[in-house]
Amino acid sequence: MKPTNFVVNVTSEDPHSLTKFYKEVVGLPPNPNIGDEAFLVGENASFVIDGHSEIKGPTKEPARVLISFFVDDLKAEQARLKEQGVKFIREEGKEYWGGTISTFLDPDGNYIQIMEYKPA
Repeated sequence: MKPTNFVVNVTSEDPHSLTKFYKEVVGLPPNPNIGDEAFLVGENASFVIDGHSEIKGPTKEPARVLISFFVDDLKAEQARLKEQGVKFIREEGKEYWGGTISTFLDPDGNYIQIMEYKPA
């Protein structure tokens, strides 16, 4: 397989609220080529919010899928998100592979990670 693009589709009972969170709080740039609930994440990837008839309430296993956004300045992004009321469950954790990870919950309870990796 040689994928030409990559899309993560997160479904929610309340896709409007989740879309608003990623747009206004997280600050992801829109991907107008896909729709109002789509965001650009990197050069060939998209993050899409959608509704689904089988989804009710918050996620039951938030660690099953980790949604990770690599950023250039983790401390600055974490501070910006905290100013908007985002609560982190892990802050600036150092990983054995050299990266740093902070984790927060979105309104549906999904684990969202911001990651910084600057090889020595």
